[in-house]
Order: sequence, then structure tokens, then C-alpha cells
Amino acid sequence: MKKVLIALFVVTFLIVTIGLLLAADKSKVYYVCNCKDDCKCNTISKEPGKCTCGTELVAMHVLSIEKDTAVFCRCGADCTCELSKTDPSKCGCGKPVKIVSLKGKYACACGSNCNCGSISDKPGKCGCGKEMKQI
Repeated sequence: MKKVLIALFVVTFLIVTIGLLLAADKSKVYYVCNCKDDCKCNTISKEPGKCTCGTELVAMHVLSIEKDTAVFCRCGADCTCELSKTDPSKCGCGKPVKIVSLKGKYACACGSNCNCGSISDKPGKCGCGKEMKQI
């Protein structure tokens, strides 16, 4: 029974997270770990800070959501380009996209008054500097 409740909580958390990203318009800025593509930090936050690998989070906007993966534009917070129609690995401006898994296993433990909204697949600190907790 306990495993079922935990699984239900994780699924609910993922649905809410994906729903928030889907509901966001393309001008909404998220702060995403911009480490090398072979790095699997997958940190997304509503606030600037550092990801779990120590790299600074960079302002990006969502280009698309495909199942449990988000595709972000690396052009910066003010960019309004879209996903390239000829090359799905690039933004319309030609820069490579950042692909982030939404299968978060850790969330910020900063409490109900905090709105940093960090999600990660690894333990560490969230955008506001608090420890992430396993969900």
C-alpha cells in the first residue's frame, strides 16, 4: 500500500510539473542547467541559481514538450524564436536546443512560502540554495 501511495504521489507530481510547463507561454522564462549535453543534471527552476553539477542556471524558454521531455531555446531570456522547422535539434535562430528530462526525482525543500520551483534528477541544492528532497 505504501508503494502505491508513493507511486501515486510521484505520478501526480510529474503530471502537475508537465502541466505547468505545457500551460506556460513561450515568453515564460525558466532557468535551466546549461552544462554540456553529456551532463544529465536536468535542473529546471523558476529562479536563477546553480544546478546540481555546480553550473549556473541560464534563462531559457520552452519550445516544446514531448512526452516527459522539454525542449528549451538556448538563445536567452529575450529570444522569441521557435523550434526549427527543418532541424528539430535547433532553434529557428540556428542554435542547438537544450533537451531536459521531466522525470524529476528531487524537488526543492524550501517550504510553502518559497517559489523557486526547482526540479532535478539528482540530489543537491535548488535555485534558492536549499537542499533538494527526494519525492
